[in-house]
Amino acid sequence: MNEEIKLLANKTAETVARKVKKANSLEFLKFGNNVGLGADGTITKYVDKIAEDAALKFIKKSKIKVNILSEEVGFVDNDAEYTFVLDPVDGTRNAYRGIPFYSVSIGVGKSKISDIEYGIVKNIPAGDIFTAEKKCGAYLNGNRIGTPEMPDKEPLCSLALGKNFDKVTISLAKKEKVRSLGSASLEMCMVAIGALDSYVVGKEYLRVVDIAASTLILREAGGIVTNILGDELDMQINLDERTSVVAACNEAVIKKIIS
Repeated sequence: MNEEIKLLANKTAETVARKVKKANSLEFLKFGNNVGLGADGTITKYVDKIAEDAALKFIKKSKIKVNILSEEVGFVDNDAEYTFVLDPVDGTRNAYRGIPFYSVSIGVGKSKISDIEYGIVKNIPAGDIFTAEKKCGAYLNGNRIGTPEMPDKEPLCSLALGKNFDKVTISLAKKEKVRSLGSASLEMCMVAIGALDSYVVGKEYLRVVDIAASTLILREAGGIVTNILGDELDMQINLDERTSVVAACNEAVIKKIIS
């Protein structure tokens, strides 16, 4: 991939993180305010708006042209070859409740998840940066990462619970050691480094902006990403589709979950 596009993605993520961290120190109490409706029909929080505005402003100033798909503004067609699949804040509720586990996520591709060529997920509070380029591996803070060949003896699974649970996630919650962390992109990156053995969203809930970058990162780290039926996960770059997700360190864990 063009190095200038990768650099733009990294600088955009850095700009968003810097803006959100500054706002966190100066106007945290506004983070959870409702400020409108996003293009996907969900409520836009103040923290989402300032993050997306920072990204759009930075990209607009660049000489490099890219299209943008973001959950608040929708699709911005700049007649470019590549699209930035952007989630300015993945883990909005964590952000406005003061839980330091949320990210900015950017996947760079053309039409669907399977053709995403570059991905970056930046943990905004912690500063950790996960990146991957197709067929070139995955990295955390510049160091190569990979999923373990075998899960831990006591597997740790992150589940989408609450209103998004299904019979699979409830079954796992009863018999496994579980977490529910609230940021899909970061949870999938946790699988990529072996901190989690799997991540499961049983209902068709997640959009492409949530997982475009982290799907590439996990696959480049050696992990597997399917839907709840065990089919290889793929979806178009738009806000219409939603998907379930089973992300794991290897195929054996996937089969165990979906069975």
